[in-house]
Amino acid sequence: MDPYYVQQLAIGLSLGMIYALMAIGFTLIFGVLNVVNFAHGEVYSIGAFAGLLLITAFGPPLLAVFLLVLAVGAATGFGLERLAFRPFRRFSDEASLKSRAMREATLMSSLALSIFTREAMELVFGSEFQTVPLDYLINEPIALGPVTIVTGDIIIFVAAAVMLGGLQYLLTRTATGRAIRAVSNNPLGAKYVGINTNRTIVLTFVIGSMMGALAGIMVGLYYGAIFPAMGFTPAVKAFVAMVMGGLSSIPGAVICALIIGVSESLATTFVSSVWADMVAYSFLLLTLVLFPQGLFGKGRDRV
Repeated sequence: MDPYYVQQLAIGLSLGMIYALMAIGFTLIFGVLNVVNFAHGEVYSIGAFAGLLLITAFGPPLLAVFLLVLAVGAATGFGLERLAFRPFRRFSDEASLKSRAMREATLMSSLALSIFTREAMELVFGSEFQTVPLDYLINEPIALGPVTIVTGDIIIFVAAAVMLGGLQYLLTRTATGRAIRAVSNNPLGAKYVGINTNRTIVLTFVIGSMMGALAGIMVGLYYGAIFPAMGFTPAVKAFVAMVMGGLSSIPGAVICALIIGVSESLATTFVSSVWADMVAYSFLLLTLVLFPQGLFGKGRDRV
């Protein structure tokens, strides 16, 4: 295989892992609440700025930066659930849970919080790019025979793989994971058998936001620039991956995110990088037309 394509494949895998971390946040929240969290892109940006502030103030090791960003992401997810979603869950009867008006109100609430947060960050930090100190950039080249990648490709892939593996273990091997799956499958049934649904939903927001925040700081360190609106495009791509995967399928969202990342990376070989963003939207259009339940959907909802 041409070394150029191998290099693009490595870049695409790391990009796909970023989309996967974001897509899992969408999928987890949709699974337990049946609504889309449009403020997830701002969680990505908050994670990036939290890491940048820590770096400029204290200059800690990179691992400490990642751990703090995870903590900030958890706090952000907790606050997001309380501000944008909890007020619309005062009624827990079956009619309210399935109400279209309730779902639309929650969607608009998260969108409003997204806009407010992004504008607040622009007021505080400005809309210009904030540069990352050179010592923290993760773009040092690594030669693997004829192929050259950068340290960021490896760090992003490994960190994302660890997070995804930990999530899979949590969901399949722990009582907390079983509670999340129970609430996702039937919120009322889970409540009636003694599961604390509110706590489970909060935990879901915390887990999804931790992944989104970590994705934000890793991309910021990879490209060396951070700005308030940086979460918009990855959030859109992650949303497309979630839709392609079938809305509530975590493995489907991860696989589709990797497909999008690799396809975008390889597409730059044939078209301008400006047009590479059209790859995700083309996949979305094809999915809506040919696979209305998503590639891994179970038939619960039409996309």
